[in-house]
Amino acid sequence: MEELRTIYERMRAVFAEETGFVPNDGSDMMVRLYALAAEVQSLLAQADWVLDQSFPQTAQGQYLDYHAETRALARLPAAKAAGGLRFSAPSAAVTDYEIDAGSVAMTSAGVRFETAEKATLRKGETSVDVPARAVEAGAKGNAIAGAVHIMSVYPVGITQCTNPEAFSGGSDEESDEKLRERVLESYKRLPNGANAAFYEQEAMRFPSVAAAKAVGRARGIGTVDVYVSTHAGAPEEELLGEIRAALQKKREIAVDVEIKAPTEKTINVSAELTAEQGWTMQEITGAATAALQAYFTGERLGEPVYTAKLASILYGVEGVKNCHLLAPDEDVGISATELPVLGTVTITEIGTGEDA
Repeated sequence: MEELRTIYERMRAVFAEETGFVPNDGSDMMVRLYALAAEVQSLLAQADWVLDQSFPQTAQGQYLDYHAETRALARLPAAKAAGGLRFSAPSAAVTDYEIDAGSVAMTSAGVRFETAEKATLRKGETSVDVPARAVEAGAKGNAIAGAVHIMSVYPVGITQCTNPEAFSGGSDEESDEKLRERVLESYKRLPNGANAAFYEQEAMRFPSVAAAKAVGRARGIGTVDVYVSTHAGAPEEELLGEIRAALQKKREIAVDVEIKAPTEKTINVSAELTAEQGWTMQEITGAATAALQAYFTGERLGEPVYTAKLASILYGVEGVKNCHLLAPDEDVGISATELPVLGTVTITEIGTGEDA
């Protein structure tokens, strides 16, 4: 876009050519021309912005959503992480202790989690596990085991709360770049009511579906198997049933369509790290584990696991100075029917070989 001064000088030159004289910069006429030049520049900037929003390659935000709608696509919403909380008493309970649904616990960073249902710590028991979820949707709700340990008000009889296993499945709202990639891909792989793109796009219409892969002739000629995953990983049977019913109404005649959960393929990760000055190995180990958990979501359906990507994730963790990826020691191939899931994470300090 032209600079304001360039527009002003051009207008000044045209004025001089048409009138035969050049007013001083401080004159009333030049002040008016300068103000007009500013308005012209503003209009040019607006025109450039409108042009950008007119194409999916450059559109942003709400206007990219409009382009997605023309392709029967929608931006994937943020999802809440899910897991469980364990409430403990210092000794065997002398009576039943009630834990209300919606009881909130949080991490040291202030990320909050709430119980999904009412629970009871029975007389004679020392702990009870309760399903829970993050209060707010987003990837920040993915918490490593033991990260949740703070309650502002403990239920009667309860003195400790933690998460014995990691909270997972939390994801941020789909970014412009991710949505743009899907919109442009929809032009490259036009659905025709019978090809893989058709079945995958129909499955992706469901907000809880993070990824879908269609396999033609999976069980012979005239068969299609569609594998789907959610942000948390493998889908529930209820979701599979809803997608199955929707595709049965839209499938091509004589095509046998099945909706399936992918086979989970466990990826164990081992690495050596060095902490930056001011950081402890315990801190970067927790952050590195959380970063890996945030990567291994249902969006990875059918995608190979590259060692370069894992090393990049670990090296990108704040506080990490150096990184050596030990396992996997080579890229892991993943078929369309498989979902890579994070297994064990082993982090040691470079040069010591000791767990953090």
